[in-house]
Amino acid sequence: MKKNLDKIIIKGARQHNLKNVDVDIIRNKLVVITGLSGSGKSSLAFDTLYAEGQRRYVESLSSYARQFLGLMEKPDMDYIEGLSPAISIEQKAAARNPRSTVGTVTEIHDYLRLLYAHVGKPHCWKCDKPIQRQTVQQIVDTISKFEIGSKIYVLAPVVRGRKGQHKGVFEEVRKEGFLRVRVDGLIHPLDQKLNLEKNKKHSIEVVIDRLVLEGDYLERLTESVELSLKIGSGLTIIHELPKNDHLFSEHFACPHCEVSMEEISPRMFSFNSPYGACPHCDGLGSHMDIDPDLVVPDKSKSLIQGAIAPLGEQPRGNWYGSILKSLSKYYNFKFTTPWYKLDTDIRTILLKGTGSTKVKMEYSSERWSGTYTGGWEGAIPNLMRRYKQTKSNHIRDWIEQFMRMRACPKCDGSRLKPESRAVTLDSKSLGEISSYSIKNIKTFFSNLRLGVNEATIAEQILKEVQERLTFLVDVGLDYLTLDRSATTLSGGEAQRIRLATQIGSQLVGVLYILDEPSIGLHPRDNSRLLNSLKKLRDLGNSIIVVEHDQETMESADQLIDIGPGAGEHGGEIIFSGPPNKILKAKDSITGQYLSGIRFISIPEERREGNGKLLSISGASGNNLKKIDVMFPLGKMIVVTGVSGSGKSTLVNETIFPILSKELNNARAYPLSFDSVEGLEYLDKVIEIDQKPIGRTPRSNPATYTGVFTFIRDLFSQLPDSKIRGYKPGRFSFNVKGGRCESCEGDGIIKIEMNFLPDVYVTCEVCKGNRYNRDTLEIKYKGKNIADILNMSVEEASLFFRNIPQVMKKLTTLNDVGLGYIRLGQQATTLSGGEAQRIKLATELSRVSKDSTFYILDEPTTGLHFEDVKLLLGVLQRLVDRGHTVVVIEHNLDVIKSADWVIDLGPEGGEEGGKLLFSGTPENLLNYKGSYTGSFLKTSINTKLGK
Repeated sequence: MKKNLDKIIIKGARQHNLKNVDVDIIRNKLVVITGLSGSGKSSLAFDTLYAEGQRRYVESLSSYARQFLGLMEKPDMDYIEGLSPAISIEQKAAARNPRSTVGTVTEIHDYLRLLYAHVGKPHCWKCDKPIQRQTVQQIVDTISKFEIGSKIYVLAPVVRGRKGQHKGVFEEVRKEGFLRVRVDGLIHPLDQKLNLEKNKKHSIEVVIDRLVLEGDYLERLTESVELSLKIGSGLTIIHELPKNDHLFSEHFACPHCEVSMEEISPRMFSFNSPYGACPHCDGLGSHMDIDPDLVVPDKSKSLIQGAIAPLGEQPRGNWYGSILKSLSKYYNFKFTTPWYKLDTDIRTILLKGTGSTKVKMEYSSERWSGTYTGGWEGAIPNLMRRYKQTKSNHIRDWIEQFMRMRACPKCDGSRLKPESRAVTLDSKSLGEISSYSIKNIKTFFSNLRLGVNEATIAEQILKEVQERLTFLVDVGLDYLTLDRSATTLSGGEAQRIRLATQIGSQLVGVLYILDEPSIGLHPRDNSRLLNSLKKLRDLGNSIIVVEHDQETMESADQLIDIGPGAGEHGGEIIFSGPPNKILKAKDSITGQYLSGIRFISIPEERREGNGKLLSISGASGNNLKKIDVMFPLGKMIVVTGVSGSGKSTLVNETIFPILSKELNNARAYPLSFDSVEGLEYLDKVIEIDQKPIGRTPRSNPATYTGVFTFIRDLFSQLPDSKIRGYKPGRFSFNVKGGRCESCEGDGIIKIEMNFLPDVYVTCEVCKGNRYNRDTLEIKYKGKNIADILNMSVEEASLFFRNIPQVMKKLTTLNDVGLGYIRLGQQATTLSGGEAQRIKLATELSRVSKDSTFYILDEPTTGLHFEDVKLLLGVLQRLVDRGHTVVVIEHNLDVIKSADWVIDLGPEGGEEGGKLLFSGTPENLLNYKGSYTGSFLKTSINTKLGK
C-alpha cells in the first residue's frame, strides 16, 4: 500500500491527557495548534510529534552516538506516519554561561572575528598610530636599550597555545642542533624526555641564544634575532631575566611606543580565548568590585555605631576600632560624627586608605596593647585583599555582600584586550560594532566601503553577516545588541534567535515545532515574524506552532483546536481545518472568541485609585532617556511599547529593585535614576513571574500554596493518628518517618541506562504512593494521604468543602482556572503560565491589609483568550483590595482592561526609551504617536463591528 506523503497521520495518541485522538497534519504547511492552557497542545506538539520524530532519528544512529544525544521516551500512541526529523524551538533561556552573547549565539561574532582578522587596520593601543612591520634592525635597537648587563634569552616560538604532546616538534628541533627549549615558561634540555599532557594547551619556544648585554654583543644579537624570526615564523621572544618577556614581530609593531603585536588572527578577537580576552576581567566584560554604598549602607550612622558595615560586624572589631580611633586622633575628626557630616577627605581616607602617610596607631585588647607607626590600607582595599587571598568560602560569601557586578574599567565592557580593540574597520573597533543595535550594524555594513583587494576578501564574510542580521530583523530583534549577554534574554527573544538561526541554515524537509513565538512581540512586529515562519515553510518544511495569537491563527494553513476544557476536561480534537471554518464550530471556545460570540469586555469605568503616586525621576538605565514616570497607586497599570522600548528596564530593573531595597530590605541594585517619591505609601513589593514554583519533583501545588500543611494537620488529628502518636510530619514525603524509604518519598526510582535514556520505574514497595504502609492506613472519609495528592483541585474542592482553611486555598486555585491540576503534580511538569497562576492564587488567599505593589511580566504567556479572561478577573480582585498591579504586556485585551497605561517607545533599542503616553486607554486611542494606540483602536473597532 502506497503511503500518503502529504500528511502526518497520528492514530490513538494518549500522551498525558490526550484522549486517544486521531489527527492528520498537512505537511509543508504552517499549522497552528491552539486551545485552553492545559488542554493538551504541548502533549500533542512536543510530547508526541517532536518526541517521536526526535526518537526515530536518534534511534537510527549508532549506540555510541546515542549515549551522547539521549533518547526520548516513546510517546503513548498507536501509530504515526509521515514524520520528518524534528527540531524543537522552545521558550528556553538562551544560555546560562555568562560568556555567551547575542553575537556568539547567532555566530555573527565568529564571522566578525574573521572579518577583522583579514581586513581590519591595526593601530598602536598606546598612541593610536597605525602599526608598522618591524625590521631586524628595529628589534635589535629596542633590545639594546635594555639596562647594561641584562641577561637575556633569545627564543623562537614554535608552538603557541596548542593541545598535544608535540613529540614531532621536539624531534625536529633536536635535529636542527638546538640544545634547549622553553615549555610553558620553564627551560628544559632536549636530551631529557619531555612528556606533555595531551589534552592541555602548551607553548613551546626554542632557545636560540643566551646573552649578557655588555661589551660587543650587537653582531651576535642580530644573528640570533634573524635566526629566531626565521624559526619562529616572524616572531621572536626576548626573555629578560628574571621574568620579563618581550614579544617582537616582523609583521606588526609601533616604532614610537616600541610595542609589538602578534600576527592578527581570528582568535585575537575572541573573548573566550586567552589570546583575545581582556586580562583584567578574563573576557567577561564585568567583574565583582567593592561598592562603597554597600560598605556604608546607612550614611546617618557614626563610626562608633558601625557606619562602615564590614568593620562594625567583624568579630575582631576591637582591632579595627583601635585603628579608627587612631585615625580620628591623627586627622582630628570625631568618632561619633554621622558619616554624611564627615569631610570628603576623611571619608576617602577611611574607605581608600592613608596612602604613603604614616600614622601612630594605638591598639589594646584584654590580652595585649601597644603602638606602631604605619598606614591604613582602607576599608575597600582591605576587603578586596582578603577576598583575593582567602580560601574560605564562608569569608568569600560574607565579603560578596559588599560587592556588586560592574563593567570592567579596563575594556569598558567590550571583553577584549587592548591589542584587539586597537584593530579597526572604518575607524570602528569590534567592541564598538558589537555595542550597536542589530539594525544599526546592518546599516554600518551596508555603507562600508573597502578597497578592491579588501572587498574581494570580505565579500563572502559580509554576505553571511548581512544574511544573519536580516533574519534577526525579520523576527523582530533589531533592537538587540551583539554584546548583550545571552543570560539576559527573555524566553521569547531566545526562541526567536533560534528561529532566525534555523532560517539561516536553509534546511529542507524538517519538522519545526515552535512554542508561542509571538511572546514578547508587540502587535506591530507580528507580521514580520509571520513572514519569517512562512519563509521557513516555503523552503519545504513543516511548521507546527503552539499559539494563542489571533493574527497567527488566522494566517495558518491549518488550525487545530484542542479542548474543550483543560486537564481531564480537555485532550480532544475540537476542530481541525482552515482557520475561517472554526468560526462556525459550535463546541470550540477558540472559534467563539474569533467570531466575537465570546469576548473580553471593556470595564464600564476606570478606577480613580487612592489618589497617591509613586513617581520616579531621571530613569536612565540601558536605553531609557532620563524619563520621569508616575504610577498612580490603587490601580491596574499596564506598561507597554514595542519590543526593546525599555519596559523591562523601567519596571524590572529600576522600579522593582528600588522597592525591593527600600520595602523588603533586599540586596537589589536598581539601574540609574535621579530620585523616587511615594515609597511611604507602600508596604511591600511582590514580583509574580513564570519561574517554576520549585526546582525538584518534590515541589507541587499543595506544598507551594500551603494547603498541604492544613491537610497534614487534619490527618494528624484523626483518631487513628492520635492512637498511634502520628504528628503532621508523619504525612510529609520529604522527611523520614511516614514516607517510603525505598524511593525516599518520590514514588519512582531512576535507573540509568547508559546510551539509552534514563528509565523511571514505579517504586515496587509503595507502588508509587510515596508513603509506607502504616501511613497509608490512616484515612479520612475513605481516602489516604496519597489519594488526596492524586486528586485534582476540582475533586479536592468537593472533598474538603466543609474544611474552611483548605477550601480557602482551593477556591483561589479554581478561580484562576487551575481546577484541572492535581494537588501532588510535580512542579517540574507545570508550564510557566500555570506556575504564575499558582503564585497569584497564593497571593489571593492571603489576608493582608498592607499596600502591596505587584509586578507581572507578560502574564498572558501560554494563555488562551478564556485563560486571559480569568487572569484579568484575578488581577482586578487584587486591585479591588487596595493593591497596585503593574503589568508589562502587549496583549490588547489586557491593555484595554487597565485603569492606566504607560507607553514607551517610539521604537526599540537606542531609538526607544522615551515616555510616549501616560493615561487611560480611552485617551491612548486618540494619541497619534503610539503604535500601541493605533493597534488598540483597530482591535476595539473590529470587535465592535466598526
